[in-house]
Amino acid sequence: MTDVTVAPTADVDPRATIGAGTRIWHLAQIREGATLGGNCTVGRGAYVGPGVSIGDNVKLQNHALVYEPARLADGVFVGPAAVLTNDEYPRAVTPDGRLKSGDDWTAVGVTVGEGAAIGARAVCVAPVTVGRWALVAAGAVVTTDVPDFALVVGVPARRVGWVGRAGRPLTRKGDGVWVCPETGATYTETGGALAEG
Repeated sequence: MTDVTVAPTADVDPRATIGAGTRIWHLAQIREGATLGGNCTVGRGAYVGPGVSIGDNVKLQNHALVYEPARLADGVFVGPAAVLTNDEYPRAVTPDGRLKSGDDWTAVGVTVGEGAAIGARAVCVAPVTVGRWALVAAGAVVTTDVPDFALVVGVPARRVGWVGRAGRPLTRKGDGVWVCPETGATYTETGGALAEG
């Protein structure tokens, strides 16, 4: 791990792969087999589970919890205390009362597309996919897949609009065309999906 900053109180398993320029702050834990790309920031108390795959330029804010087998693409933002779960039917014990072990369940992951953002204290309930450049509002609970560029809010999360690459809500121009108020980029809505251009 060259050109990597790891706080003395962080716990990084030697079997994890950490890309150049990545910074891991106080009390963060990176488990065995996890892969983090280059120039990532892992905030205080964040957790990255075994075998999790994280792309380049990803930010995990303080106390974000990313459980295996999550997959995060390049440029993803996970806000403070957000949780990406991994158990569809959580129980501590089996039906006969025996403490569950790793062999008693199958982990399912959350997939987050390029540039997407998960707001503070949001929960993504696996297995779901959050699309490219989508925005999950703070405190939302995602229980179904989120389309590319969608803005979702609430419990359970529902789409209330579209956002562009800048993260700003898009303005409807008419005839299925949407415009980013910050960049001027245009997007086209067809059949409940949004595409650039």
